[in-house]
Amino acid sequence: MLSITATVLAGPTPALAAANPYERGPAPTVASVEAVRGPFANAQITVPASTVTGFGGGTIYYPTSTSEGTFGAVVISPGFTARQSSIAWYGPRIASQGFVVITIDTLSTLDSPDSRSTQLLAALDYLVQRSAVSTRIDGSRLGVMGHSMGGGGTLRAAATRPALQAAIPLTPWHTTKSWPSVKVPTMVIGAENDTTAPVASHAEPFYQSLTSAPDKAYLELNNAGHSAPTSANTTIAKYSISWLKRFIDNDTRYDQFLCPPPVPSSVIEEYRDTCPHS
Repeated sequence: MLSITATVLAGPTPALAAANPYERGPAPTVASVEAVRGPFANAQITVPASTVTGFGGGTIYYPTSTSEGTFGAVVISPGFTARQSSIAWYGPRIASQGFVVITIDTLSTLDSPDSRSTQLLAALDYLVQRSAVSTRIDGSRLGVMGHSMGGGGTLRAAATRPALQAAIPLTPWHTTKSWPSVKVPTMVIGAENDTTAPVASHAEPFYQSLTSAPDKAYLELNNAGHSAPTSANTTIAKYSISWLKRFIDNDTRYDQFLCPPPVPSSVIEEYRDTCPHS
């Protein structure tokens, strides 16, 4: 039986008519995209592994209000040997910006990137078709994220399912280095001091090979290591949320955080982007 825990994090967001029917929430500011919690109060549902097939269960985070309609959805995979606790911080943070999110456990902590890809897509299908929050989701507006081998799985999932609206591999690892078949807007996030998946042999060639992606970005975290995405990180959150908003919600109000590309700083070693976005 599903256990439900509700946590009120903010007051209800007023419904506003918008030219873009997928816009959710008020006009963004630097403070709002960097905030630990956005404008949407959210709750969570535990999904035991015994109640699903194709992945190892997880936790769903979702906005409690439906006054603005349905939401896009995102599934997030942990990396090699890790469990969903390593990526749990993304759940409430992204949900509070107006998305339904599921952080998953994989069938085995030793699963390969391609197995994680299959599980990411199985979790998305469960979320849209059978979950307790399926009626809150627009099944045409979906994205995938993952850390390390989960990031490699994110690339494979994007190659497998071109109808996805966004993909964000986080310090990704995969033995396949070239991804010219990916047609999903993809933001690759690498880390300057990553010795597990060095950017020179993973994140950078992944980004460079995305020749069919309609939009792509490469964010390299300054003075950060492979595990940087496994704990709350304002830089990762800011640009991930902006990418998801821009491409899952078609919300051009978030272009301001992506174009022109941010310059190198104490937190950003390098940033590349295909600005302006299509």
